[in-house]
Amino acid sequence: MKKSIITLSFITLFLLSCKNETKEPTKKLPERKEPKNISFKLNNTKKWLEKNKNNTKILDIAYSINRVDKENFTKLDSIIIPTNLTGDKEFYLPFPFEVYSLNNVDKIIVFSYPTQAFATYEYGILTYAGPTSMGSKIHKTPTGLFFTNWQAEETTSTFNDEWELKWNFNIENKEGIGFHEYSLPGYPASHSCLRLLEKDAKHLYNWADQWELANAETVKIKGTPVVIFGSYNFDEPKPWLQLVNNPKALSLSENEINAIIKPYLNTILKEQEKRKASKE
Repeated sequence: MKKSIITLSFITLFLLSCKNETKEPTKKLPERKEPKNISFKLNNTKKWLEKNKNNTKILDIAYSINRVDKENFTKLDSIIIPTNLTGDKEFYLPFPFEVYSLNNVDKIIVFSYPTQAFATYEYGILTYAGPTSMGSKIHKTPTGLFFTNWQAEETTSTFNDEWELKWNFNIENKEGIGFHEYSLPGYPASHSCLRLLEKDAKHLYNWADQWELANAETVKIKGTPVVIFGSYNFDEPKPWLQLVNNPKALSLSENEINAIIKPYLNTILKEQEKRKASKE
C-alpha cells in the first residue's frame, strides 16, 4: 500500500513538472482596433493624398503597406490602400498576433524577406510591426539567427562614408550589417542592411538590448535575438500587389513562424538564460 502511494505521488509531481514547462503566456494581447473587413485596392497617389494628407494614422498604414517612407510615397503613381482604414496597422501586416513556441522568449525581432516587413514578439505576443527595405538583388541580406550587438544614434556606413545611418543597431559586426533608419523606396534596395522608417528605427533602438563584452575580443552576453528568413523574387512584381486580389496573400501563419523559429529556439533560450543570470 505504501509503495502505491509513493508511486502515485511521484506521477503527480512529474505531471505538474511537465505542466510548468509549457506555461501560459506571461504577456496579454494589447488592445487593438480590428477593421470590419480587410481588402485592398489600387488608388491614384495624388488624388488619395489630397484627401488624407493630414491623417497621421492612415498615412502610417499606407506607408507600411507600400513599404515606403513619406518622400518615396509621393513618387508612386499608384498605391495600395485598404478599403477599410478603421483598424490598427498590425491588422494589415502579415504577422500572426500570437506564436506559441515563443511563449518563453522575452524578446525577439523577426524580419521577413518575402514580405519586406518586421515584427517584435514578447513572450509569444506580437507587440510591434512595420515595413522594411532589405538587401538588393546584388547585396542580399543574410538569413538566419543573429543577435543585436552595439548601437549608435548616428554612425557612418562602412561601405560608403557618405551614408549616414541613424538609430543604427548592428547585428553582424564583421560584415557591418544592422537595422537603421534610411530611405524606403518600396522594394529591397539596401547594401545588405535592414532599412526602417525613422519612428520604427527609434522604437527598436530603445527596445532591443545591446551585447555585453568581456573584453575587446569576447562577447560575454549576446543581445536580443533577430531572425531573418525567406527570400525575395526580384524578377516578379512587388508581392504586396497581390493583396488587391487576395488580402491574405502575404499572411504568415503561426505554424509557419513556429517552423522558422524551431531550429534556433534552444540557442535563443540558452542565451536568454545567460542574460538573466548576469543580472541576478
